[in-house]
Amino acid sequence: MRKIKIIHQTLLVLTILIVIYSPLSFAQDGKVLKIIINGDINPASAQYIVDNIKRAERENYECLLIEMDTPGGLLESTKTIVKTILAAQVPVVMYISPSGSGAVSAGVFITMACHIAVMAEGTNIGAAHPVGIGGQQDSSQVMGEKVTNYASSWMRGIAEKHGRNADWAEKAVRESVSINEAEALRINVIDLICPTQDSLLAAIDGRTVKLEGDKTKTLNTRNAVVETSEMNWRHQILNKISNPTIAYILLMLGIYGLFFELSNPGSILPGVAGGIFLILALFALQTLPVNTAGVLLILFAIILFILEVKVTSFGILTIGGIIAMFLGSIMLFDQTPGFPVMVDWRVALTVALATAAFFVFALGMAVKARLTQPKTGLEGLIGETGEALTVIKDQGSVAVHGEIWQAESTEPIKKGEKIVVRAVNGLVMTVEKFKK
Repeated sequence: MRKIKIIHQTLLVLTILIVIYSPLSFAQDGKVLKIIINGDINPASAQYIVDNIKRAERENYECLLIEMDTPGGLLESTKTIVKTILAAQVPVVMYISPSGSGAVSAGVFITMACHIAVMAEGTNIGAAHPVGIGGQQDSSQVMGEKVTNYASSWMRGIAEKHGRNADWAEKAVRESVSINEAEALRINVIDLICPTQDSLLAAIDGRTVKLEGDKTKTLNTRNAVVETSEMNWRHQILNKISNPTIAYILLMLGIYGLFFELSNPGSILPGVAGGIFLILALFALQTLPVNTAGVLLILFAIILFILEVKVTSFGILTIGGIIAMFLGSIMLFDQTPGFPVMVDWRVALTVALATAAFFVFALGMAVKARLTQPKTGLEGLIGETGEALTVIKDQGSVAVHGEIWQAESTEPIKKGEKIVVRAVNGLVMTVEKFKK
């Protein structure tokens, strides 16, 4: 009986302990989904962010952590990201990191849209003034004012939604101001400065975040398990080639390859490579604001280069082609209000000069080859020299390239004299004396 009583007492104590400590025993560490944006904001990075916001909502992550370093990007992609973040049912935390990184242009809009904005030490944010292609402002003062007013009002609205410094946000657009992390924290542009990811997770632990629809969520991130979501191969390829300069280079390589294949049927490799480059370029260009005038100028330049070989212009057509190619290259993409999309002018000039050299040299060699007499077969023997093996009055024998031929001549030729072939008719050569 005593043993049974002891067992009952022991079970009672264990039950009490389980009840008391069950919240601690069964408490689970939160999960944080992390993505890394290192480069331009484009359709690939936008889809990457949107997909992971939906995943974080679906799989009940504590938050989505975006580690970002960007020089800016496309307006439409930025609008897609901002809209998705503002409507998200999971907290989105922006972390401008590592040291030396920045959130420029489009990056400012995205940072302002996030529920929590954090910067690492030695980072910066700002410079969101509207610019056009080539980094230059619109030449129309009225259009420039409209673009600036639109971008600044949009930025102010985003900042006010999360209680951040809307005046600075507007200045970032109108005056292109840029600040470091210390100043950003001081004037309420960001929420925290954290040197590491672990310190960030500890700092936001227990913070209550207001979500869309008056919903709230209290973060449990101190000991959270961080899972990094990588871009899939399709997004990685699109992310790389969506850079305007890379898309432009792929387009030109595709044109080179196909032109070479059409000029030299059967080469195969140039045609295959050109086709691949062209498909990749078209894949990238569908995500970029392409300017039809730029494409037409590039095609016009190629036509001028081809005509240079066939028409004597004393270099005028080549110069015109270089100018048209350069202008078409820097005009290849439309103006994007607030977000610069451009081909580097140095790349554009280099490609224009290289294209001129390619077409003038390649087509010149092709024309020269067609005008040059054949060097193989019977026709290739015309103009070759040899030696008379016999006296040739009307007919005789000659040796040409070590071969013995029947020969005929309208003039007498002595045995041993050098001869030159003027025609070949079947197995009989028409020859004459070689004259120096």
